[in-house]
Amino acid sequence: MLKKKALKKIFMTTLTMFIIITVYTIPVINSSQNVLRTSLELEDITNLPTSKIFLKDKNNYLVKVDVFLDGKTEEEKIDKIIDYLTISNDKIPINLEGYIPKNTKILDLKLESQLLTINFSKEFLNTKEEEVMITGLTYSLLELSSIKEIYLSVEGKPLQNYPHSLDKKIGINKKYDLDRRDSINKVVIYYLENYEDSTYYVPITKYLNDEREKIEIIIDELKNPKEKKLVSMVSNNLDLLDYYEENNILFLDFNDKLITENNDVYEKVMNTISYSVFENYDVNMIMFLVNHEKVEYRKR
Repeated sequence: MLKKKALKKIFMTTLTMFIIITVYTIPVINSSQNVLRTSLELEDITNLPTSKIFLKDKNNYLVKVDVFLDGKTEEEKIDKIIDYLTISNDKIPINLEGYIPKNTKILDLKLESQLLTINFSKEFLNTKEEEVMITGLTYSLLELSSIKEIYLSVEGKPLQNYPHSLDKKIGINKKYDLDRRDSINKVVIYYLENYEDSTYYVPITKYLNDEREKIEIIIDELKNPKEKKLVSMVSNNLDLLDYYEENNILFLDFNDKLITENNDVYEKVMNTISYSVFENYDVNMIMFLVNHEKVEYRKR
């Protein structure tokens, strides 16, 4: 009896391992009949904690970049982010640079009720690009879910141009396309910027006289990008058939021009749309449909 139980246990263990190996070696194919997760973030691959920060590129745009955060506490993560954003950091990806002045020190840091208060040393003011620095720092720190607002000071004194707490209402890489003062719509749209061996996602905060729903503006702008040195992989023939929000999920129904056989192009299309949506809508998930059939989803 004991021998039979032992053999049965060995058999079940072997069968379980076979099933696991089989599942993880089956190739994943994009299909309009399946709901798939095609974007593998750094954290998914390495099982290490990551965050997104915003670094400056050669065209003075702030671009989104994935970095590893090995801090255990929120304070350690914040310190790590600020280190990445400092000009002297040697871990910055090629073609990008930091913007917080060298030798800047954190004199005091407090995170309470999702408000982050940071008191910097006087070196923080040694910059000619204050708006880029404040915007990039704000957007980078707000990528941490524990932070909703930040308040910055230097040597205990509030910043002259930014005396109040900051959030993403400050805008990033701002562009104005206005011909009147009323009916102004603020929309954040992510484009692509290509270098020889790298591609970066660039958010542009646009202020326009356009009263349409933001998702309509996002798709139209990505189909016909007008920003210098920035591109989009979204097809001119892509049509947004329908959209609606339900249970904190934004459903986007497109025609078949959303799907492409080129995985790299498809991934960039999905990322630019997803990043743009999450900057403009307070939803936790996007469900992509093609001709009313679910094809993929993205989580915040």
